[in-house]
Amino acid sequence: MSASLSAQSVTPRRDALSDPGYQAFLCLRIVFTVAPVLFGLDKFANVLVDWPGYLAPWIDNIVPGSAQAAMYAVGVVEVLAGVVVAVAPRFGGWLVAGWLAGIIINLLSIPGYYDVALRDFGLLVAAVALARLAVKYATGRQGPR
Repeated sequence: MSASLSAQSVTPRRDALSDPGYQAFLCLRIVFTVAPVLFGLDKFANVLVDWPGYLAPWIDNIVPGSAQAAMYAVGVVEVLAGVVVAVAPRFGGWLVAGWLAGIIINLLSIPGYYDVALRDFGLLVAAVALARLAVKYATGRQGPR
């Protein structure tokens, strides 16, 4: 009897994994979980890039402390955003999209960073796609819908 239950539970998962929409959802969910966590953690180490250099001077003047201290706060938010995407992608996709909108505004106010702002706009659109796909494909405890 357990063999038939196992076969029944495997078939819907296999069908879901062959669905291109579900595959797109999984790709976006994984990327928007891993990337914010890694980039957020790097705000504390500055291995990938000197992150304080990406903070617009007008924002640096508004936030208390140094630009690096601001990056620590940004890092915490990014790690949390990645965790939210992992747990609740319907909400997390919108959270990441909103965060990226703020980053874009910051970057557009720094001459020479327009290319990075354009890249981040593409990521914003992908985060919105994740949120929309999550409406259909987000999993609960019972598996893919």
